[in-house]
Amino acid sequence: MSAAIMLASGATHATGQTKQTLIGKSDIKIEGNRMTPEALWAMGRIGEVSVSPNGEKLVYTVAYYNVPENKSNREVFVMNVDGSDNKQITSTPISENEAVWIKGGNKIAFLSSESGSSQLWEMDADGSNRKQLSSYNGDIEGFSFSPDGNKVLFIAQVKTIKSTADKYADLPKASGIIVTDLMYKHWDEWVTTAPHPFVANFDGTSLSGITDILEGEPYESPMKPFGGMEQLAWNTTSDKIAYTCRKKTGKAYALSTNSDIYVYDLKNKQTINLTDGMMGYDTNPQYSPDGKSIAWLSMEHDGYESDQNRLFVMNLETGEKHFVSKAFESNVDAFCWSNNAKSIYFTGVWHAETQIYALNLSDNTIQTLTQGVHDYASVALCGKKLIAKRHSMSMGDEIYSVDKNGQATQLTFENKHIYDQMEMGKVEKRWIKTTDGKQMLTWIIYPPKFDPNKKYPTLLYCEGGPQSPVSQFWSYRWNFQMMAAHDYIIVAPNRRGLPGFGNKWNQEISGDYSGQCMKDYLTAIDEMAKEPFVDRDHLGCVGASFGGYSVYWLAGHHQKRFKAFIAHDGIFNMEMQYLETEEMWFANWDMGGAYWEKNNATVQRTFANSPHNFVDKWDTPILCIHGEKDYRILASQGMSAFNAAVLRGIPAELLIYPDENHWVLKPQNGILWQRTFFEWLDKWLK
Repeated sequence: MSAAIMLASGATHATGQTKQTLIGKSDIKIEGNRMTPEALWAMGRIGEVSVSPNGEKLVYTVAYYNVPENKSNREVFVMNVDGSDNKQITSTPISENEAVWIKGGNKIAFLSSESGSSQLWEMDADGSNRKQLSSYNGDIEGFSFSPDGNKVLFIAQVKTIKSTADKYADLPKASGIIVTDLMYKHWDEWVTTAPHPFVANFDGTSLSGITDILEGEPYESPMKPFGGMEQLAWNTTSDKIAYTCRKKTGKAYALSTNSDIYVYDLKNKQTINLTDGMMGYDTNPQYSPDGKSIAWLSMEHDGYESDQNRLFVMNLETGEKHFVSKAFESNVDAFCWSNNAKSIYFTGVWHAETQIYALNLSDNTIQTLTQGVHDYASVALCGKKLIAKRHSMSMGDEIYSVDKNGQATQLTFENKHIYDQMEMGKVEKRWIKTTDGKQMLTWIIYPPKFDPNKKYPTLLYCEGGPQSPVSQFWSYRWNFQMMAAHDYIIVAPNRRGLPGFGNKWNQEISGDYSGQCMKDYLTAIDEMAKEPFVDRDHLGCVGASFGGYSVYWLAGHHQKRFKAFIAHDGIFNMEMQYLETEEMWFANWDMGGAYWEKNNATVQRTFANSPHNFVDKWDTPILCIHGEKDYRILASQGMSAFNAAVLRGIPAELLIYPDENHWVLKPQNGILWQRTFFEWLDKWLK
């Protein structure tokens, strides 16, 4: 199905000797009122949101994608806090990122590469009077102004590993990388640099006196691969900076998740460790508005990256630490302090929905503020209300205001012109009894115009992570409404090993990949196959990452339930994976240890149940997808699975991306993914 994407501006912008197309909101016509890949990539994607100091306005960014040019651009919008007077204030061929209010709300600061590298800029609230504030020798990746406005904290990369050219100056074109320790690769890059926090004086027009807080240290702050400015924080008096850091390198780094919250004193240049002795991830510090406390997220165990994310608060005068979110037996995600510092608002997943909660610090009681079939993705204070992004399986991120009673009001309608042309499928919540007598929440997504008198091919969706919730997430790749639009029923179980159902449920996957969680998958599809509208002769099974492992494992154990499989970035050979991944803490915790530990029963069970050991039982067509820049699960896993299927005489196809990582981020590659995905399913299930 074709869908032309028209640029709102349709103009070009001269930059030096070249002309660049302005990428803006698309004017797209949806054929057949069904979700298409082209429609998905025509949607604007809302980014960060910032509340003005007086609580009257919001500034936010939206990324737009141009499929023919295979690139994106991010623009800035300003509106009143009630959603009125919404205006796009930039229209340039170069993205404006991380827009925030500064100078009492009179200016907006942002990052732009207009000058050739990512630098700090400012502009008026209407987009006029753009001015470059920094001229740092490198790219600025994130920033935060001090409360008094006289300093800037920013992130930039520093070189921590000598290159081959550094060692052999006469071999400047040599491409070989000399490796002497672990952590030489990370997700999608060869590690040669680390992000460092820098602090600079700001006189209102430019930066000066730039200091690297970690000067001479080879550590990361914020931490790769996902850390940003949320891992650093100013105190209220603008003389201290809290930062997240795992002060380890090489093998020690590869084996540990023990990060800490450090505080750097700008006056005496001294650093103290606030969380010394707390052994898991400690991240995302935030000072209370009264300056008396600091809150942060903390995991208990070293080496367990999917441990419960707990909210801690420290009294800065006494040093006392308190686990304040104990009453919430799930992960705390985003959070913010109330103005009076007596409560904290946070988002967290429970029973497959991410809601906003209010934590009373006087007694650590927790109140559920919001309800509904959706996920909140952020939370920020705005006077007597909260500002948050929200999405669901049927709608991408939009901005909402939430009052203290939990009443939500939608403020942005970025993709309404696209949603209005579509008919979405019904999303239904079901509780299914598992083989060990537990209740498992399973999402069922039906095709648009669902007819219970017809029979539909049905897909079992296997979640990745492995401890990532199957909540009301919206994906630009694994989009359930896209699958439903192709007349598939989707079965998405919150199987064993997912947060939101208590710690025991979440922990029951580590060291047992092929155990109860696989039984949960089969239970979910078997129960749905009893429905008269499910075509049990045309069932498919799809998933990525751990979901890809699940597909490969089920391919050898499904007893002819499925007629087609799709595995993206999945683990095929556990022994290969143990030594190929760069984050050994993950492999050690989830696999139980190294495969050569012959007396370790967990290890032996794990590796004996590696999917590659059951290829002799494969009997069903399989599509393998992988990115060659995926350094956590190497592309050799997908290639090996494909090769095994072909050698076994099983219909198979391989979609390999030389330029993609664990995800698919480029527009044309994304559309190719969708087309290949559905061509494969339609071939075997319709």
